[in-house]
Amino acid sequence: MASERTSSTASTLDPATMIADARRALFTMVGVLAAIWLIQLVNWMDDYDLGRRFGVVPQDVTRLPNVVTAPFLHWNWAHLEANSGPLFVFGFLAAYRGVKKFLGLTVLLALTSELTAWVFDPPNTVGAGASGVVFGYFGYVVLRGIIDRNLIDTLIGVVLGASYAYMVTSALPGVAPGISWAAHLGGLIGGLAGAWIFRNRAPRPAPAKAATGIGTGTGTATSTPGGPNAALLKELDDLGL
Repeated sequence: MASERTSSTASTLDPATMIADARRALFTMVGVLAAIWLIQLVNWMDDYDLGRRFGVVPQDVTRLPNVVTAPFLHWNWAHLEANSGPLFVFGFLAAYRGVKKFLGLTVLLALTSELTAWVFDPPNTVGAGASGVVFGYFGYVVLRGIIDRNLIDTLIGVVLGASYAYMVTSALPGVAPGISWAAHLGGLIGGLAGAWIFRNRAPRPAPAKAATGIGTGTGTATSTPGGPNAALLKELDDLGL
């Protein structure tokens, strides 16, 4: 009598789940931008006193707690407008894989970007702005797919990295006067670290093993409709590749 064995991989892309994740990420970023623009309105009405009081003053220990407030303050409307577009795009992609991860990542980026600025920026200056966090989201999205071994996220990271690689130059000293290269560099490093810290820790399904057997008389039949590469092939098929 012949024996049969079947193996399959349950990793699939559920369109309903993807839409729900995208909707949550969209609402999250709309809320974040609305809050930042509201803060800017109050800051503008107060002649930008919020920025002066809650921005980061390098090497001033008394202003060190302001590392958590400085990313949400801007010096003028043009400053905010320049940050809003990249903040929305990169933030949406960062929030897509989970709002809780996104919130934890945002706290991490505020700390790494502003602490780096606090150490390396010139004294007697005041720093504020979301650009360090933007660089962090960028680094996170570029590296996340590789660490999580997710094909779609990896492709997004490659496209994003190739499209915005020029941004990295402003994380180098002296390249962009008047801009905090240290905040950019600290945010970028925080984003790369965040891709590891907030990586997908869900156990991966064990790869299916082909069965071999010696039949008695009629032999052994083996069926592997999924196989170890089923998830990869499924994602490629969904992408039309």
